Amino acid sequence: MSETLTLDDLQRLETSTAATVVQPEEAARIFGFAPSLVMVTNSACAQADAIRALRTHIMAQHINLGRRALAVCAPNVDVGCSFVAANLAVSLSQIGVKTLLIDGDLRSPTLDRMIRRSESGTGLAECLQSLDAPFASNIDSNVLPNLSLLYAGGTVANTQELLGGERFKALMNYCLREYDVTIVDTPPANTSTDARRIGSVVGYALIVTAKDKTFVKDMKTLASELRSDGCLPVGSVLNGA
Repeated sequence: MSETLTLDDLQRLETSTAATVVQPEEAARIFGFAPSLVMVTNSACAQADAIRALRTHIMAQHINLGRRALAVCAPNVDVGCSFVAANLAVSLSQIGVKTLLIDGDLRSPTLDRMIRRSESGTGLAECLQSLDAPFASNIDSNVLPNLSLLYAGGTVANTQELLGGERFKALMNYCLREYDVTIVDTPPANTSTDARRIGSVVGYALIVTAKDKTFVKDMKTLASELRSDGCLPVGSVLNGA
């Protein structure tokens, strides 16, 4: 980011009156947020309202039950999995929940295109490959008030070994101690088993689908696979309805 976002800036961005709404292009230029991060760039739109409704459900049916982490998964590509993960994380931070967003897609990372880094650093890839580096040193804690982000930090070839290893479990244990909630964006389930490996460690998953892009049978298959790996699906989101 070219500037530090203050609480006053955040309040200005969230104002829903037409006279004070910051246009998506302006927010992207000034603060380094893509227009798709609607909870910051266009919080009065219908998509932002839907994210707030999802936040209410997640708070009531997940976080308030003491569950501290959530993997956001999708059966197939181009259904808005990263959109939901990023905007849900921002929405939680906006109500004072100390939130960590992790880009768990080590094959085709997306979040660094939605939220530009506020500082140079590494990411999940190096965090998992380096056995002695402190977890905190890989996390960007200057994203938004109450929001930190662990970027993917690039792509790696041995994603399944890294995500299935003890280092990733130790990272998640650290996140559960340090943050109120941790949200992990995952790659599409039809391209790899990475989402299942992440879900098995996180313990809970939100499944994202899209109208005219996701078959019901594929969503059911993913839910069944997650359960077989010890991950409980807590709900689903339909984009484009």
